[in-house]
Amino acid sequence: MRDDKLLTRIAGLLRQAEGTDNEHEAQTFMQAAQRLATSASIDLAVARAHDPAAARTAPVARQIAIGTAGKRGLRTYVALFVAIAHANDIKVDVASNSTFVLAYGFSGDIDSTEALYSSLVVQMVAASDAYLKSGVYKSETAAKVVTDRSRWRTRRVVEHTPLSPITARLNFQSAFAERIGLRLTEARDEARADAVRESADRPSGSTQVALRDKEIAVVDFHREESTARGTWRGSSASAGYSEAARRAGDRAGRSARIGAPEELDGTRGALDRR
Repeated sequence: MRDDKLLTRIAGLLRQAEGTDNEHEAQTFMQAAQRLATSASIDLAVARAHDPAAARTAPVARQIAIGTAGKRGLRTYVALFVAIAHANDIKVDVASNSTFVLAYGFSGDIDSTEALYSSLVVQMVAASDAYLKSGVYKSETAAKVVTDRSRWRTRRVVEHTPLSPITARLNFQSAFAERIGLRLTEARDEARADAVRESADRPSGSTQVALRDKEIAVVDFHREESTARGTWRGSSASAGYSEAARRAGDRAGRSARIGAPEELDGTRGALDRR
């Protein structure tokens, strides 16, 4: 399938998801979009393994803006992108200030990842805004590890404090991103299992081999091209942990609808590997 036809079909599923108020229908459309992207990727992987012309296709690196420097909460935006990218066979390096990421993989997979992220980040922000406006978080607490320095000894203890809006938002969005990653990975694995079963009777060059070759190509390309230092660790533990906010974010991630794409500005900085 050509890239433009693939993107047109994915966009159609996104519009269907956005146009329904039924969360189960929205989930079905979103998973269908992921399955289509995965299935197309599998087709390309098989082509690379068997078609001399397709074999010339190589992984690429692409910079994607996440947000402007100094904006709070960019780490959870990055976490959402990384969760989607991993479900689409993409390796990611993250700017030290989380304003942008570098995605490494095949062009069609990166296109699919960008389309899904642009829609889901709108859903994540809207859902966390609604959670904060509800005021439910005000009756909850956050757990935070602090250093207690007494006269005779120093020890680390867990301190419970009222849940602040920023801590509630970070925990909510982190859980949302994790749930989206699980949903998309499940859809990908299901699509791969179907493709492997369908190719079981082929005389040579199984889908499993082609997928493995594709994975190796992306890993090798990332290793050769990446200049990232260190490891990106996601949301900072210093913000505090709230089980209640995470439960709310997980529920929102389970029922997330695909929204309209939203462009976010960013600037370039140092990179961490993810």
